[in-house]
Amino acid sequence: MATTITLKGNEVHTIGTLPAVGTTIRDFALVDSGLNVKTLENFEGKKKIFNIFPSVDTPVCAASAREFNEKASALDNTVVINVSKDLPFALGRFCAAEGLDNVETLSDFRGSFGDDYEVTIADSVFKGLLSRAVIVADENNKVVYTQQVSEIADQPNYEAALSAVR
Repeated sequence: MATTITLKGNEVHTIGTLPAVGTTIRDFALVDSGLNVKTLENFEGKKKIFNIFPSVDTPVCAASAREFNEKASALDNTVVINVSKDLPFALGRFCAAEGLDNVETLSDFRGSFGDDYEVTIADSVFKGLLSRAVIVADENNKVVYTQQVSEIADQPNYEAALSAVR
């Protein structure tokens, strides 16, 4: 069942709904800026905050990556994983320019993360990109918090996501 969100007030739909709290997150294959594939195994035993967004080249997406990077350094045994459909080269350029070194920024450009986590946008000019969402999983890969941001142009609730791993 699709989730209805908005893009500057216009109705947009994702292909489904976020994983339910209490469920186990699915494995994934995402690509880093060096074209290395990262999977769930790379983050085994850590709490995970997935900061999912359409493109790092938009102001709100860039702001969320910067905000989570700033907050991540104070978290124990926790990794922030930024996920978008951006090419790994663009993500690498952005992280280098912004000095983002407390987060993992990974691309779903050749993967199925968006479909597996049901955050792919199904219609509108953003069709095929990922919606703005946050999924937090504990060190055992159980979902402890989710937020499907209802307006793509809005930032996520950082404090709620961070509180879920404290």
